[in-house]
Amino acid sequence: MKGRYANLDRIRTLDPERNYLDIYQTMLRHEFPWDLKLGLNLAFNRSFSVPAIAAVHTATGELTERTQKRIDDTGLLMYEMVLNGFEQPRGRDALRRVNQIHRPYDISNDDFRYVLGCLVVIPTRWLQEYGWRPPCCHELRATHLFYRELGRRMGITDIPGSYDEFETWFNAHDAAHLQPNADAAAIERATRMLMLTRIPRMLGPLGNALVSAMYDAPLRRAMRVDPPAWPIRAGLHGALKVRSRLQRWFGAPRTTPLFAEGIRAKSYPDGYEISQLGPQHDQVPGRPNA
Repeated sequence: MKGRYANLDRIRTLDPERNYLDIYQTMLRHEFPWDLKLGLNLAFNRSFSVPAIAAVHTATGELTERTQKRIDDTGLLMYEMVLNGFEQPRGRDALRRVNQIHRPYDISNDDFRYVLGCLVVIPTRWLQEYGWRPPCCHELRATHLFYRELGRRMGITDIPGSYDEFETWFNAHDAAHLQPNADAAAIERATRMLMLTRIPRMLGPLGNALVSAMYDAPLRRAMRVDPPAWPIRAGLHGALKVRSRLQRWFGAPRTTPLFAEGIRAKSYPDGYEISQLGPQHDQVPGRPNA
């Protein structure tokens, strides 16, 4: 218990407007590493499930035919930007690659803004429900500011000006556009294996039901996933609540930050070049071979 709130005490001395990257890095690397990684997975799952966005992904085949690589590439690019920010070389390279990947596609500003909203809101909601402590106001502000800056550098406009405003916009857009669709169902079937890796091995026989229980009802409807039996949902909720309390009462701040030895991914056992992440030009539908 000693020092359990040391990182929070430090965060509260910082100015989110100037130190949002430091705060968000501390959240991911020290305070909530498992929860934020899972929350980001859930955020991408949701963003892939809106019909217009899901249709783009199924057309490319990246998520349904090259699933592990596509998932690894997305995570690597995101974590490179979080670990390095947007001014350091690796962060700049990751952002440049993200923009290159999206450039061939006709994606609306609202769709881009929705994906950004998923990254802001969905992991935060997970922390508020299942984190060992809820994120403080500085952490909410830093989360919003990090993704607002990411959005600005991607050319996304009309990004709401605060976390609360973004959550309000996200809720309305989500309710209007997260509808059942075959593309989302195909992506969920292909990417379910990512969520299954989050299930402890001893719970393997219940893995598929537990993954379905991690999705909320609107997301399950969009992906055409049957709701698991209520004992599974209640058991998962209870186990996560117990975990959060045990971490609060008996946990200690992480001494070695997440990714201290670099970011690892199954698709790149010998390392990776940022410029090679994501689909290459010859894999983009409608584009000539490089």
